[in-house]
Amino acid sequence: MHRPALHRSVAATLALFALSACDDGGGAPAISLPDAAPVVDAASDMAPEPEPEPEPDAAPDDPTAEVPYTAELDLPAEPFDYANAPIPAHFRVETLGFHGQRPAMDADNTPADNPVTDAGATLGRVLFYDTNLSSNRAVACASCHEAEHGFSDPRVFSEGFEGGLTGRHSMTLVNARFYAPGHFFWDQRAGTLEEQVLMPFQDPIEMGMTLDGLVTRVQNGDYYPPLFEAAFGDPAIDADRISRALAQFVRSMVSTGSRYDEGRAMVESRGDNFPNFTDDENIGKYLFSMPPPAGGFGCFFCHRGEAFIGLEAASNGLDAAPEDEGYGEVTGQSGHMGTFKVPSLRNVAIRPPYMHDGRFETLEEVIEHYSNGVQPHANIGLPFGVVGGQVPQLDMTVAEKRALRAFLRTLTDEEMLSDPKFGDPFVRP
Repeated sequence: MHRPALHRSVAATLALFALSACDDGGGAPAISLPDAAPVVDAASDMAPEPEPEPEPDAAPDDPTAEVPYTAELDLPAEPFDYANAPIPAHFRVETLGFHGQRPAMDADNTPADNPVTDAGATLGRVLFYDTNLSSNRAVACASCHEAEHGFSDPRVFSEGFEGGLTGRHSMTLVNARFYAPGHFFWDQRAGTLEEQVLMPFQDPIEMGMTLDGLVTRVQNGDYYPPLFEAAFGDPAIDADRISRALAQFVRSMVSTGSRYDEGRAMVESRGDNFPNFTDDENIGKYLFSMPPPAGGFGCFFCHRGEAFIGLEAASNGLDAAPEDEGYGEVTGQSGHMGTFKVPSLRNVAIRPPYMHDGRFETLEEVIEHYSNGVQPHANIGLPFGVVGGQVPQLDMTVAEKRALRAFLRTLTDEEMLSDPKFGDPFVRP
């Protein structure tokens, strides 16, 4: 932020005449004036005091130099319903009953000491969209997790506050609540969501802040004290409360309004044909949900249950010898090398590019990889396996690829993507 220039009158006039000042080593500096300049008696009450020069703006990430700031928010008089948003019945049951399939609600990673509340998630929403919380006030969390792109980024790598690029593609935040291990980032280096939400602020490429600097920046936003008081009972602001509010907002991003959900509500089991699906969509659902011995492709092994999210980090055979070791780089364990967290497939059709490195631009490329491109990595997961140094390929037909793509498109939740409770609360110029 730039301060307005100070207006100067007498002091500015005197400055025009002061040609030089130097310290003679003996005390007071000697002042040289032109012959025509009027002399002012320094002892006189009439001697004007020169106005001080304005101090230059300090670095925006220097917490000692922060100044109060404001912004206009468009928040409803009554908070949106985050705490009691309806969860469909099929999130509470699992009818296939094999290979670790279980009700989505059983995988909820919400900690007992940080349940989602309306006021807490509202505060989290403001923090999530606030560009004031990056070093130069250029980007926010939402800059890399765009609602219209399924809370992911349409770019292969996200652009940080000074234009630098992240090392991996931005993962969707949808249904993060239902990742049972509770670890976050592709390499799972954050043990909880509460840990994860503070890390991008402190990343030198992403947002360029320090934790102390972040707290000071939030404290100086005049719209924050009442939001913190509503969420936590008093207006005190600290890093723990910032993390808890952001985590609440992210956990509220649950997708339940897709055509898949509409069809699922019409049947007893997700193995049944959905009345609102086309033939291709029902065939694609079968291929996705059933293991190879039953004529399917076993996609559910990694994208499980109604949340369509992983149970653990896995390798999908992108490379036989990957340069990025993912979770293995964090743990150092051989069984984790080349494995990555498995995100939810909700809204997958509208959030390319795909994979941790954004290598695939379209769903067609993703499906082709699973059909004939899987590489024999040592830690490759089901439904694949390595036989004689090779991976038996699924060899999908053109019709099967078409059906699988059609089914994946039924997971798009237009209702969620346009829901104002997940949108930008700031009134932008």
